[in-house]
Amino acid sequence: MPPPGILRLLVNGEIVSAKGYEYDNLYIHFFLELPNNWSSLPFQSLSGVTQTCRTRTLGKDNVAFFSYPFSFESFFRKEDRKEDSLPQWPVLYFEVLSLDFWQRYRTEGYGYLVIPATPGCHSLTCSTWRPLQGGTVAELRRFFIGGAPELEDSSYVRVPGTFKGDRLSRFGFRTETTGSVTFILNCVQHARAFVDASTLKKRRQSVLDQLGGFSQQGSVYNVLEAFQRARRRMQEARESLPRDLINTTTTLAPESTA
Repeated sequence: MPPPGILRLLVNGEIVSAKGYEYDNLYIHFFLELPNNWSSLPFQSLSGVTQTCRTRTLGKDNVAFFSYPFSFESFFRKEDRKEDSLPQWPVLYFEVLSLDFWQRYRTEGYGYLVIPATPGCHSLTCSTWRPLQGGTVAELRRFFIGGAPELEDSSYVRVPGTFKGDRLSRFGFRTETTGSVTFILNCVQHARAFVDASTLKKRRQSVLDQLGGFSQQGSVYNVLEAFQRARRRMQEARESLPRDLINTTTTLAPESTA
């Protein structure tokens, strides 16, 4: 059980397949980036590399089936008490590469996915792109000797909008759309607030409510709970009235309506 005010996030995922890429013998390098207020265990590895997988033709696409499992464990602590503040979720960045017979590798595409904020099983397909260097010489170099333009920082793939906010667009940067990668994520959220809500029979669904914060849903639930309490008080007051008064009110009601 995590301490109060801490949300524990467990992600058991699988890289299912990749399709639509130019070359064969694909493998994927991936890593998880944790935004502010998120942390992980010191011995927890947040990156990995799949095995090299050959493709096979299915319809019009060449598909590589990895079925590569991975798991992450991270912790979220809410420090900003503002009402309109929303937590940022971890992002999984990945790079698809190909390897030929001469051990030459080529960058086939970059992509990312944001870890879903809701628990459960999620199947996600993410499109990728790669930097493009114009000219025939660059294409001949890519074909004969391998290699291709690479990103110095893989998090640049998430543009516009990053955690640091220091990059705004890819305007003027030539890219080419490539294939796509399919993931299956099983997300588990673990927090003491879940147990407290179950004990007190309160409905809390958003992460901010589970961590004791403020949200619009929490306000709605408070109004509904107040209405239920008022309704119970009215029923108790009616039951405490004398039976003669209740029978008299019931008898006079038809006459007054007539």
